[in-house]
Amino acid sequence: SRSPVTPPPSVMRRIAIGLATFLLLLLVSMFGACALLSKPRPDGEVGPRADALAHSIETAINKEAWARTGAVRFTFGGRNRHLWDRQRMLARVAWGGDKVVLLNLTTRNGLAYVKGGAQQVTGDAEKKLLSKAYASWINDTFWLNPLVKLFDDGVQRKIVTLPEGGNALLITYNAGGLTPGDAYLWLLDQNGRPRAWRMWVSIIPLKGIESTWENWATLPTGALVATEHHMPLYNLRLSDVAAAAQLADLEPGGDPFAALVQSGR
Repeated sequence: SRSPVTPPPSVMRRIAIGLATFLLLLLVSMFGACALLSKPRPDGEVGPRADALAHSIETAINKEAWARTGAVRFTFGGRNRHLWDRQRMLARVAWGGDKVVLLNLTTRNGLAYVKGGAQQVTGDAEKKLLSKAYASWINDTFWLNPLVKLFDDGVQRKIVTLPEGGNALLITYNAGGLTPGDAYLWLLDQNGRPRAWRMWVSIIPLKGIESTWENWATLPTGALVATEHHMPLYNLRLSDVAAAAQLADLEPGGDPFAALVQSGR
């Protein structure tokens, strides 16, 4: 049999340079498109009018009922499965078919398992899974109900007059979370309930991208959460959403966080 012919080094260099040039042009085109399609972040007015609009949104989604919601379960985007004990600030995050983390949200410590919870991991593997679980919890629960965080420390509220008429609420998170500085412009329907937001966030290069907030579900406690978000080229769904006043009502048959509580982490 004949051996394959290896191109001379000069040809290989030309191929490598051509590939690198193509990738560079592709990146430049992508960033150029993002810059061209991005929308500038609007400015607005801080003060009593902005705070009054924020309070009206809280009423529209029944924030008081959310305060009485002691436990929540949901699946984010069909991949991350969450159980959140809000009374004790404990969370169970599962993903990938076999990874399960029990997390103390106050200390960020916890227990990590693979093989569907059958095998506990320690050391660097544990740290990696705990970090991923916490980041997923931060992101996914924010999409579940960010409207109860409008008056958190470090949050700036501005009322914005829209060019087409009406007012919107610009929220900037100057502290907290994993990406401080992110901003969101809440657009409201005729009943004062959010119908969409526009995002200026660090992880999305296209600024001012809009996502809908729709298919609102009323939890058994009375709180409202949106379960559908439609964006350009991507749709996000929160499925299997369930809630109760306390964890035992949502997950009967024993404490799912018993191992974490007994570990003292």
